[in-house]
Amino acid sequence: MSQTSPTPPQLILRFFRMYCDPHMVEDIEGDLVERFEIRASKNGHKKARQLFIKDVLQLCRPGIIRPITGTQKLNKLGMFKNNIVVAKRQLLRHKMYSTIKIGGFALGIAVCLLITLFIKNELSYDKHIPDHQNLYRVLNNYELDGNVIRWTWFAPPFAQAIQDDFPEVTLAGRTLEGNGFGAGKTNIRIEGDLQNYYEGDFIYADQQILDLFQFEMVRGNLKEALAQPNTLVMTRKKADKLFPDENPIGKTVYINGNTNRPFKISGVLEDLPSTGFFQFDFLWTLSGQEFWDGEQASWESQNYQVYVRVNPGTDIASLNSRLSEIGTKYILPIEKRNGNPNAEEEMKKMSFSLQPVTDIYLNSTDISDPYRKSDIKYIWIFGIIAAFILGLACINFVNLSTAKSANRAKEVGLRKTIGSYRSHLITQFLTESILYSLLSFGIAIGIASLAMPYFNQLANKSLVLPWAELWFIPTLLVSALIIGIIAGLYPAFYLSSFKPAQVLKGKLSMGSKSSRLRNSLVVFQFTASIVLIIGTFVVYQQMEFILNTNTGFDKEQVIQVRGTGFLGDQTSPFKNELIKISDVSNVSVSSYLPIASTSRNGNTWWKDGKTKIDAGITGQNWEVDEDYLATLGLKLIEGRNFDRAMRSDTSAMIINREMAKTLGIIDNPIGQKITNRASNRNVWTVIGLIEDFNFEDLTAPIRPLAMRLNYGANIASIKMSGENIASTLSQIEAVWEEVAPNQPFVYEFMDQSFAKMYANVKQIRNILTSFAILAIIIACLGLFGLSVFMVEQRSKEISVRMVLGAKVTQVVSMLSINFMKPIVLALIIATPIAWYMMNQWLNDFEYNIGLSVQLFVLAGISALLIALITISFQSLKAAFTSPVEGLRNE
Repeated sequence: MSQTSPTPPQLILRFFRMYCDPHMVEDIEGDLVERFEIRASKNGHKKARQLFIKDVLQLCRPGIIRPITGTQKLNKLGMFKNNIVVAKRQLLRHKMYSTIKIGGFALGIAVCLLITLFIKNELSYDKHIPDHQNLYRVLNNYELDGNVIRWTWFAPPFAQAIQDDFPEVTLAGRTLEGNGFGAGKTNIRIEGDLQNYYEGDFIYADQQILDLFQFEMVRGNLKEALAQPNTLVMTRKKADKLFPDENPIGKTVYINGNTNRPFKISGVLEDLPSTGFFQFDFLWTLSGQEFWDGEQASWESQNYQVYVRVNPGTDIASLNSRLSEIGTKYILPIEKRNGNPNAEEEMKKMSFSLQPVTDIYLNSTDISDPYRKSDIKYIWIFGIIAAFILGLACINFVNLSTAKSANRAKEVGLRKTIGSYRSHLITQFLTESILYSLLSFGIAIGIASLAMPYFNQLANKSLVLPWAELWFIPTLLVSALIIGIIAGLYPAFYLSSFKPAQVLKGKLSMGSKSSRLRNSLVVFQFTASIVLIIGTFVVYQQMEFILNTNTGFDKEQVIQVRGTGFLGDQTSPFKNELIKISDVSNVSVSSYLPIASTSRNGNTWWKDGKTKIDAGITGQNWEVDEDYLATLGLKLIEGRNFDRAMRSDTSAMIINREMAKTLGIIDNPIGQKITNRASNRNVWTVIGLIEDFNFEDLTAPIRPLAMRLNYGANIASIKMSGENIASTLSQIEAVWEEVAPNQPFVYEFMDQSFAKMYANVKQIRNILTSFAILAIIIACLGLFGLSVFMVEQRSKEISVRMVLGAKVTQVVSMLSINFMKPIVLALIIATPIAWYMMNQWLNDFEYNIGLSVQLFVLAGISALLIALITISFQSLKAAFTSPVEGLRNE
């Protein structure tokens, strides 16, 4: 039985014959086939085919490629020039349609460009850190009632333990942040200078933090800048401000007026990139620092952030599964020693894990930590919105191109009659589309440049068009070509499909009335627009609800004066002088306030005598003074307030209703004993019960809270009762200057601080509003263009109706009804989509407005009115036009 000889791949062979010079085809093809047969016999058919393809591709080069000469070359060049001329002629002949196409395209592209730069900026967070692929922070995970609570505070020895016990961890370091330890916004004074400066953010840090993050050093030695006790490093901008034209290395500064502990400046860091979760102005060393006796060796307090570097290639999942050994080895024995009978059960609920530092900014919404952050879901939302808006602009192009098909039908018929191929017509229409796209991109860059300051204000960014980056211009050009081709594909194939016989007989004069596709695209446009409108309404109402809801405390006309921590014994005289001001009703000094960026102190609490029986509950432990409740308007339900004259109040507590309920003492709280130590070392007597109030943002439920009496905090809250705020502020400042003559007067209204907690939500609201408006504008541009076309097509019918006595309202209704049908359908489709999306968003808030039918009705009516106004402009114009004009040429 004879075996068929192998043959080279015929498709590749045809490709070779197509591009090869005809004078060389026979000789080269013979050599290729002969070489293929030899290889097939030696190496097998499969290998021979692969090498044959490689040979054919390598031969596709100058000298072998078929030359374009003579009339063929002239025809190609002439055809290209002709396409450009025709495209330009079409653009100028139909100015309104061209303006709508290019304007809509440009708006869509400008929005895409701005959002792309925004997303690129958001995704770049912490990518600048050297070796960021191996840098992680440690998370605490605790399972409670089926949910996992995650936070980032650890005991002082944790960092050393993880480095010692796990060989994969090459380095570990800690930071300590928060006003409770003097970090945060703090006073600094240069030795020899009387003036204090309230300057920037202070963070405690180990020397290892400098080694882990490898900050760029301007002055000093990065390897030892924080290695010695009482050393401090600062950023360049702070060094330039405090020590202009000087080298600050070795200079002495005092923090919060504490002259007993001077700090030496040991380094100046380059200013931190804005695209980083880790932001500070000063780092002061943890070397030699102990906040109370035995603090650094204690496993019973959690105050430190822990960062680690691991060996490249480390299996993080495997390492995470073994990190619980730290709890078993170090924490469990202490809990057992303190007599906690549930220690082993609680340890099973606890685990530790590593999170990449590049995930901190966008993937930490469910993690309690001290850092500013965003949410990865907003990146997806903005990306989808950008795609939708660009899609709306492309839809306008398709709709208007197909709507005008009747006007170009004769052109297509004549071209085909004189011998033009369909491929030539497709090339012509794609050339027009690409020309529109290139013009739109040029205009879009101008729009984006003009809108950039406004967008930066909305998004709280400092974005610029990256002209200096090599990728930018090529990306724009390639995008213009791709979008031009995609937007022009359907119109090109649709218009080029007309048959000459039908066109020239006049059978296609109304062929463009086949509007199923156009109506479908209009439905899509307004579905996206209505979803954005509903989203904007929901976000706006939720923001108004948050800012105006009763949070349980009074934030109106309360100012916060910062930097009172150094006053010491002058705190009481300061308060007494303020109370003398007629429009000041109350003054309280406490670093613990129901707004962001103030102190927090989480403890485990038990009813006294239950530490060896019950599992503890988690609650806050705040330090306040006797005027705290009155200043913030907190409601005392039972018991009494603190009394400074009663010595027993040093061991007294005022708790909120949630604390009493969780501890099981809600029926008779006054006089109950509670403790926040399993060893029963601290026992407190409940003297008062206050109504619950929201001391965190409204995304979280109200949690247990206890307050104890203490003084010397860093923030003074001053309640004003009068209307003359400017005068009262001047008097407060005068008292401040008398008590603290060399200390800057730094203040902020509490309601403003409260609003800052929701700055990111306000940004989302403003951005969504802007995008919704743009989407509506683009959709209405297309609708306007289609209404103009429809009026043109039906001008004879309108004139006849008017001659026969039709009223203006009847004509307007006739023209509008066909357009309103797809808008109504879009509303029906958009409603469940928007309902689902906004319900998911509202679920992030413990307290929210819910979704009401009225809100959707309002959004639907708004969309219908906008569409009706857009359509009615042309409808009214047609109805009021003299019938003679419409019948003149008939």
